[in-house]
Amino acid sequence: MERKRSVYMDHAATTPVRPEVVEAMLPYFSERFGNPSSLYSLAREAKEAVEEARERVAAAIGATPAEIYFTSGGTEADNWAIKGTAAARRKKGDHIITSAIEHHAVLHTCRSLEKQGYRVTYLPVDEFGRVDPASVEEAITDATILVSVMAANNEIGTIQPVRAIAEVAHDHTVPFHTDAVQAIGAFSVDVDEMGADLLALSAHKFGGPKGTGALYVRKGTRIGTFMDGGAQERGRRAGTENVPGIVGIGRAIELATAGMPRNAPRLATMRDRLIRGILDAIPDTRLNGHPTERLANNVNVAFRYVEGESILLMLDALGIAASTGSACTSASLEPSHVLTSCGLPPEHAHGSLRLTLGYANTGEDIDYILEVLPGIIERLRAISPLRGEA
Repeated sequence: MERKRSVYMDHAATTPVRPEVVEAMLPYFSERFGNPSSLYSLAREAKEAVEEARERVAAAIGATPAEIYFTSGGTEADNWAIKGTAAARRKKGDHIITSAIEHHAVLHTCRSLEKQGYRVTYLPVDEFGRVDPASVEEAITDATILVSVMAANNEIGTIQPVRAIAEVAHDHTVPFHTDAVQAIGAFSVDVDEMGADLLALSAHKFGGPKGTGALYVRKGTRIGTFMDGGAQERGRRAGTENVPGIVGIGRAIELATAGMPRNAPRLATMRDRLIRGILDAIPDTRLNGHPTERLANNVNVAFRYVEGESILLMLDALGIAASTGSACTSASLEPSHVLTSCGLPPEHAHGSLRLTLGYANTGEDIDYILEVLPGIIERLRAISPLRGEA
């Protein structure tokens, strides 16, 4: 197939760095390269840039600068939140509650702690991928030391009732952690409104650089030190600061939150048109995730009788970049744990396609996908052995 144009529809995996972010970062690779821990003026410039970025991140999520700690990304932030809490509260108990559809940064961290003797409850979800706050109430015990439920799912886009879940946790004096990696720029993120005691962010999901993230830690929340060494990040996360990356996350979150009131409704309109167009044009197709309580940019559909990898290859040949699910598991042959947790049979989950929009996508991109996708599915079904088994 001849490549016609280039359409990037995998913004849940990563986003292009915004030009304004690149511009803000560039001086800190060269003329302002100082180590923030040193005392001379070059270093003070770097230190001031780090603290300005901390203020920007804090302002974007309704926190104070002293509650923001910079990390290498969302995975580290999730690891620190969970392992740090487990270490700090071990005398209180050994039980953690999370959901079955968390990102592997949370699930694998919990499984690692299970090997150390901690007990973890993995809450089920409904067919739309939502956690019932009542299930948290049922699972919580006197030994529970943390509840961790993501703000919005990276694969199916379902938004969780985090405020209600946090209230259950707080009723039992248990801290609440949320992976908000997919949320920035999609909907308002306010740590007080969400009831978050710990919240993880990743810059490259909202127009910032890869390799930079942040962890919000509410004042008074007990959490252990994640990396030992120097006194960086107020002695809680050692290592020379990634100054360009930190400047980048500060500028990116500022742009993403400022543009959200305009951008999110526009993306939701394109999302809904894409969903309707796919479901109307292609039979034996189902929408994955919640029909309304979902990220403004997320489309996830499952096509019966085809393999998602084949769809991706044919889309790529036409210049369309998409995904079958989380980018962190794209090499796995196992069906998505998110889709199977929602009750989708493995053979259907294998035929999933995730299309996630960004600020640069246009209506013409939607037109192009709706033009080529039905033919791709028709061709794959015509040669599929799965159809003969139905």
